[in-house]
Amino acid sequence: IGISSKTQEIYLIVFCLRYMDLFLYFISVYNTLMKIAFIAATAFTIYLIRLKKPYCTTYEPLKDSFPHFLYLLPLAGVLTLVIHSDFTVFEMTWSYSVWLEAFAIMPQLYLLQKLGEVENITSNYIVTLGLYRFLYIIHWVYTYLSDQEIYWTSLLAGIVQTLLYADFFYYYYLSIRKGKMTVVLPV
Repeated sequence: IGISSKTQEIYLIVFCLRYMDLFLYFISVYNTLMKIAFIAATAFTIYLIRLKKPYCTTYEPLKDSFPHFLYLLPLAGVLTLVIHSDFTVFEMTWSYSVWLEAFAIMPQLYLLQKLGEVENITSNYIVTLGLYRFLYIIHWVYTYLSDQEIYWTSLLAGIVQTLLYADFFYYYYLSIRKGKMTVVLPV
């Protein structure tokens, strides 16, 4: 199908770090269950991609070869040290998860570039992720307009992530315009 296990691994790290507050305080049953569901669903997705037959038979680990731990974790760490809201353990962990999420799509885009042609379901998945992040930017702009406060980490990470999707969006648009069922990426 063309789903990157490495992107899912980054998302698992993101959710585990961002939802560490589960151990600190209780907000609501809904909030707690949703955080646990995000972590569990992401871990289960990794299990399906890597280990569970027949799904793992379609996974191509040689093409899903982006060195995510080597590049993305340190990059998010540096950006966290430079751009964060407060210098507390909880805030730095949250900022790190936001920056890491901004770059989580890179292994997925790298894999799709190597595959060259992207199935309809996978391309719709990528576009949905990108639109979510774009809407997230709109949320932070609205927050600024209503509260007169800028959350630089979230805003800048959202812009970076949306820019990472821009190339894929372009080729997605071209394939839709031409009526194709797959997105063809340049090699």
